[in-house]
Amino acid sequence: MTRSAAISLVLVGGVLMGTVGLILRLIETADGFQILVYRSLSLAAMVMLVACLRRKVGVITFLKSFDKWDVFVGILLSFAFSFYVYALLNTNIASALFILSSAPIFAAILAWVFIGEKPSVVTYLALAIAVVGVGLMVKDGFETGGILGNLYALFSAFCFAAMLVIIRYTGKEDALGGTFLGGIFACGLNVIITIAIDSGLTISGWDLGLSLFMGAFTIGLGIALVTWAASYLPAPEVSILVLIESVTGPLWVWLFLGEVTTISALIGGAIVLGAVILQTVGGAKKRLA
Repeated sequence: MTRSAAISLVLVGGVLMGTVGLILRLIETADGFQILVYRSLSLAAMVMLVACLRRKVGVITFLKSFDKWDVFVGILLSFAFSFYVYALLNTNIASALFILSSAPIFAAILAWVFIGEKPSVVTYLALAIAVVGVGLMVKDGFETGGILGNLYALFSAFCFAAMLVIIRYTGKEDALGGTFLGGIFACGLNVIITIAIDSGLTISGWDLGLSLFMGAFTIGLGIALVTWAASYLPAPEVSILVLIESVTGPLWVWLFLGEVTTISALIGGAIVLGAVILQTVGGAKKRLA
């Protein structure tokens, strides 16, 4: 896969994932654990479909292909998926998504410490710009959103960044196996929680439809595209490009539901988008040189 194709896949995946907050706001009565059970099932199904089509293999062959790295990726993604939803349900969409923007900071540190992947000058500059934007948005998020939701978002960002570093370290052509397992593990985790708190698995047809759609066509297809491309790009770069999710996510809920964010958060989002553009354009020029 060419670098430009990998960047395109990450950006499209990020935009798709940015619609999750809007869909969550449309759910009427289901709680976060119930949503995650059904969302995770359709997510796993979509990822398996993409994997089988991409690899040109059958379902059985795909299911037999997992190794220990897929399991590690699956565990990290199960927590990232779950706490992502917990965050969106416990604070405003802008606050949660903007705090999730801290993923590139974690990824840069983890990649440098564990796999010796020193960021390029362009990535350093993009990270510095992103830190400024994230700083503005995190500050705004803690002032306007719930602390618990913010902490959930921070933990989700850390797990996502660690997953990206593992993908880069293994050099896999794709991490769709681990992403599939992430959906399965997240489903199992939230089934256990649902049983433990006795909330049941029965939800309305409307909420079920939205949960399944969200899993398959927003987060499922989105994360499949991101993890497909992740092994072709440095981990910090992928994390910066995925910030497009945090920039577009609040726009959808504002346009369709009128959920307003603050000027400070919008400025921070614009700064982060600038970092995405710098990394994309600057990195491409470096590769061509």
